[in-house]
Amino acid sequence: MITMPRLYNTVIVFMYIFFCIYTIWEKTSENTNLKNILRYGKITVITQNNAHSYYFYKDHPMGFEYDLAKAFANYLGVNLNVQVVEKSEDLIPALIKNKEAFIAANITISPEREKEAAFSNSYMDIRQHIIIRKNNRKFIQNPDDLAGQNIYVRKGSSYENQLNKLKEKGIKLNIISGENTNDEELIKEVAQNKIKITVAYSNIAVLNRRYYPQIEVACAISETEPVGWAVERNSKTLLERMNNFFDTIKKNGKYAAIYSRYYSGVDSFDYNDVTVFYTMMKTRFPIYSQFIKEASSAYGFDWRLIAALAYQESQFDPFAQSHAGAYGFMQIAPETAISLGSTDIFDPEQNIYTGIRHLKNLYNYYGMAAESDRLLIALAAYNVGEAHIADAMNLAVKKNMDPNCWASISKILPLLSEQRYYSKAKYGYCRGSETVYHINQIMNYFEILKKDAIKYQKKKRHSGKTTH
Repeated sequence: MITMPRLYNTVIVFMYIFFCIYTIWEKTSENTNLKNILRYGKITVITQNNAHSYYFYKDHPMGFEYDLAKAFANYLGVNLNVQVVEKSEDLIPALIKNKEAFIAANITISPEREKEAAFSNSYMDIRQHIIIRKNNRKFIQNPDDLAGQNIYVRKGSSYENQLNKLKEKGIKLNIISGENTNDEELIKEVAQNKIKITVAYSNIAVLNRRYYPQIEVACAISETEPVGWAVERNSKTLLERMNNFFDTIKKNGKYAAIYSRYYSGVDSFDYNDVTVFYTMMKTRFPIYSQFIKEASSAYGFDWRLIAALAYQESQFDPFAQSHAGAYGFMQIAPETAISLGSTDIFDPEQNIYTGIRHLKNLYNYYGMAAESDRLLIALAAYNVGEAHIADAMNLAVKKNMDPNCWASISKILPLLSEQRYYSKAKYGYCRGSETVYHINQIMNYFEILKKDAIKYQKKKRHSGKTTH
């Protein structure tokens, strides 16, 4: 017969054994996914095809989330595979099937999603905004103005959920939801006046505003929502490594560089300017397109970038003259033109070839910078001169910032218009803010021109290259 004290001791022993087994199992589970990723040398990112996350340009994978994911794979020292899902509601189910993957797809952190996956620290905050045509902005100035309106969104989306919350608050709006559509298609339909209203997250909206200047990013209908990456719930070690990665790239400027690559200039959007740009691309650009495309190819540049640069410099005017003494289509200084063998600075063909040759020389000169930073720094030097860029780089070093990173240079250049800085700079005063704005505009135009060449991967998987 077992006495009560013995039974009590037996229960305690069994509970202790169970606790030890559970603790070992939990620790093993926490580490297994990361160990397998490192053992097999690959990690899969689950994402979507859109202007923010992942797309192809000239057969190269691109996108804000993709570039971050590639940097994370590099941080781990593994290859990156890409798995594309069509709908946002398919992201977490795909993660549950592949526990050694992570989601990077502009996914917001919500209590409902945290029941199914573990999230990284937030790296971006976004809000849901009403998207309308500019001629309708006076009618929709706050959520109450949505009463009686038809609002088109994708079925099952977070937008539909938020609109239902507005209905619960008493706003009698009509939600029209469709299965086979996405944010960008609906924004395009608003721009084309096929539908009146849709909803999009702020980052998706400002990216697409470049392509569809007719739209207005109107009132917000949600509070700020944090964006994060998601991993399988028990992948705590992988999650810890992920958070360390974000801390690292935010400190060393890598995050700012990637963000700048895709979002540079979106806040300085000018409807009238972009509308004129579209007009000039249809009227003036074709006259000089052959020269631009041939010269760009000869020096290894994307012709769309050169077209964006030329428009920002002269609006495609071969007889343009600046107050700083630059001339022609590509706004070349006479001494630069002579040094590069140009005999007629107002001849469009010569001016274009000379300008691109000058940009190539600058690009080669800044070879210490990573490719994307190198191009932006070269464009800045094209605008303001190598001397001021040298001052900016020296000041960046003094401020413990990376002198070969555009994110650093773009912060430093405006300081060179302040006496406390330019008085100590070798080459003195510089209107650095103008140069930063100038580069932002060029990249805005470049992104607009890239739109028609961007392709979205229809396959479910794409194997990326190793990143080192």
